[in-house]
Amino acid sequence: MKLVTAIIKPFKLDDVRDALSSIGVQGMTVTEVKGFGRQKGHTELYRGAEYVVDFVPKVKLEVAIESSRLDEVLDAVIEASQTGKLGDGKIFVYDLDKSIRIRTGELDEDAL
Repeated sequence: MKLVTAIIKPFKLDDVRDALSSIGVQGMTVTEVKGFGRQKGHTELYRGAEYVVDFVPKVKLEVAIESSRLDEVLDAVIEASQTGKLGDGKIFVYDLDKSIRIRTGELDEDAL
């Protein structure tokens, strides 16, 4: 099993959710986060004053999947979230040792 974590632009969340739903991914966890990478923040003008925004708003989504579906899920996330501009985000893939559905006690891939 794998845990796919993607940090994407907030306005791309609906596109990614739709893309994952269309390939049969049934659940995900979404968190609003802030951060920076190569963008290193940016300068904004507010009421005539310039100020630096050090952290850019992003959305972090996490999806637990069967290992055999990894390439399919990665392709869906990349295609749906890519704008071709700086700040599109990152995807991280982790090995997932154990999964348990609390309600039923199902384990591992049955719990996904």
